Amino acid sequence: MSRIAWFKDLDKDSLSVAGGKGTNLGIMFNLGLPVPPGFAITAQTYQEFIDRTGIRLRIEQFLQQLNVEDTKTLQEVAQKIQKLIESAPVPEDIAEEIADNYELLGADYRKASQLVTGNNVFVAVRSSATAEDLPEASFAGQQATFLNIKGREEVITAVRSCWASLFTARAIYYREKNKFPHMKVLISVIIQKMVNATHSGIMFTINPATNNAHEIVIEATYGLGEMIVGGEVNPDLYIVDKSSREIKKIEIKKKEMAMFRTESGRNEKRAIPAAEQTRQAISDVHIKELARYGKKIEDHYGLPQDIEWAIEKDQVYIVQSRAVTTFKPKENKLSPEIQEEEGKIILKGETASSGVYTGRVKIINDPSELDRIEKGDILVTTMTTPDMVPAMQRAGAIVTNEGGMTCHAAIVSREMGTPCIVGTEHATEVLKEGQLITVHASRGIVYEGKVQVAQEKISATPINAGADIITATEIKVILDLPDVAEHAAASGADGVGLVRLEIMIANGGIHPAEYIRQGRENDYVQLLKEGIRTIAKAFAAKPVWVRCSDLRSDEYRNLEGGSSEPKESDPMIGWHGIRRLLDQPAILRAEFKAIRELHYEGLKNVGVMIPFVIRANEVRTAKEMMREIGLEPCKAIDFGVMIETPASCWVIEDICKEGISFVSFGTNDLTQLTLGIDRNNSRIARLFDELHPAVLGEMAKVIRVCKKYGVKTSLCGQSGSNPAMAEFLVHQGIDSISANVDAIDTIRRIVAKTERKLLLDAERERQ
Repeated sequence: MSRIAWFKDLDKDSLSVAGGKGTNLGIMFNLGLPVPPGFAITAQTYQEFIDRTGIRLRIEQFLQQLNVEDTKTLQEVAQKIQKLIESAPVPEDIAEEIADNYELLGADYRKASQLVTGNNVFVAVRSSATAEDLPEASFAGQQATFLNIKGREEVITAVRSCWASLFTARAIYYREKNKFPHMKVLISVIIQKMVNATHSGIMFTINPATNNAHEIVIEATYGLGEMIVGGEVNPDLYIVDKSSREIKKIEIKKKEMAMFRTESGRNEKRAIPAAEQTRQAISDVHIKELARYGKKIEDHYGLPQDIEWAIEKDQVYIVQSRAVTTFKPKENKLSPEIQEEEGKIILKGETASSGVYTGRVKIINDPSELDRIEKGDILVTTMTTPDMVPAMQRAGAIVTNEGGMTCHAAIVSREMGTPCIVGTEHATEVLKEGQLITVHASRGIVYEGKVQVAQEKISATPINAGADIITATEIKVILDLPDVAEHAAASGADGVGLVRLEIMIANGGIHPAEYIRQGRENDYVQLLKEGIRTIAKAFAAKPVWVRCSDLRSDEYRNLEGGSSEPKESDPMIGWHGIRRLLDQPAILRAEFKAIRELHYEGLKNVGVMIPFVIRANEVRTAKEMMREIGLEPCKAIDFGVMIETPASCWVIEDICKEGISFVSFGTNDLTQLTLGIDRNNSRIARLFDELHPAVLGEMAKVIRVCKKYGVKTSLCGQSGSNPAMAEFLVHQGIDSISANVDAIDTIRRIVAKTERKLLLDAERERQ
């Protein structure tokens, strides 16, 4: 059997030969779509390689008795297997056949282009596992991809690295959890000609901003497409009627920079000549041609598609296509006629995420200013970045100078359901700090002042775009509102790392201390049970960790009984957390009782943690109270502590010896107490740094000690969405990271990328 299968020879039955990615490319190629030419190195070739080199038995030995929940050991085994594969010489006849076909790919290309000399062409080398893209399990994205590879030896090296990537820690973990036998999952490698794009872009076969299934949306720019995704350029926007392919809208944007590939294979940013900056990037002919391809791909797969395309020497290529995971069909109901508003329009841009919002402008010129964004502000900036996600979550609407429908601001705002307008070009100049405006994102316009807008209700899109990404580090959600539990569960989160009781309490309208003063302890228990039950049911079979109440004396004075709260000089470090709960044990008992009764109902996935711990005897006393109400900590129920004080970091060994199931870092409090910075004081907000060596040192110590005692470690807070923090936490071996539901997909991707990077860095250090 040949070790090579060209795209023309692949079809829907080629999964066992070419894997999921190769099969998909073959299908599209044979549909007559302009997919760049290429071939698959068959999965059986990988099998032949490990058999002939004699490494199969050693791989099996490495995997025997492996506990994939032991992250450190898992990573060590994965690195050993990958190093074994990458160091094994490819048998000469196999290497020769791969290299010969690579040169044949170059020869085929040379017939159509005089740009290539010799037989060396730039290719993409991509992994394609045989268990990839199955309906019942997704392995997509777990193995390696290498771009701009050129030369026989470089191709062979990349192929061997793809084979090795079948045994990343993440891939091993996923197969183990889904009961796929390791040695029965094989891997094909795809060799495909790289497109040296003069123009590129993205096409949606629905309008992602409005969910209009009858429109195709195309974004285009010069050069490579990376700058569109990064939001560094304002791409042209073309909207096409899907049925007639009539171009309904053309918006030409100023395109000052573009990225091109150099002769050495590197990407280089170049200035666009002034005369070309405001020209239409691609012709009407190319727009209609792309729309035709888009409809053909959607018709074949039966789902709206997100398609990457490129043009080289006037030839359109389809580079990739995937389902639009955020598409939600509209209900077939007649909508009331929407009236035009009366108001002064002061700014226009592109609809990135539909909706209407009125609020005050906060202009962000530098990421260091993000702490100024408060709940409900309208975030106005040049372009958002992943570091801005926490502030974006607080914003009521978002307006940017740059970007198109696929820029960071557009993608994240659609996931959050936040109204967003992008590509206004000068929002940061036209809008003024503190100005009251109405963002009518559905129409891409900004009104001066408050304007009453009549519109049909727009439902938020479920956030589950990255739910099929598997990480060794668990990604959990922070949840305050029971009403959004089902939505949060749809994110694919691995559980709830923090349920805060304070919102439930506020909705009840009565301070916990007042329930006790009035002899209404049972009413408090029922209030908490109702809220926690909703969350626990939504996350059935997944852990739900509830933090006992942590009400500072100045925060809930508007509740009934709140006027009786003491007046403290500094409530932030005052009478709250476990210190208050032990002083008022009836409150703590009521909270424990609520959880106990839920356990009696069968909701045994609910755990509990105590806040603001500074001494081991606080843990001991709380555990004794739990036993008194009928639950055995760490046996009948997960019992943990928040790590929010430097004291808890330094006595962590004593706390572990008391017996706990887990710890969860509260980095906001831990940072402010370690650095002596009031996180609510805007004058010193610039000094607030969760990546300060002192804070990281405390966290590293806690994780190290907890591993010694078999205690799980977690982080709950937005610092997990910072790539540097995620890299640090993963490197330290943290078990889980929790964040608000809107950031789950972002954090999951960051963690997955970090896990891959750390494994690669470790391998490079050994070489």
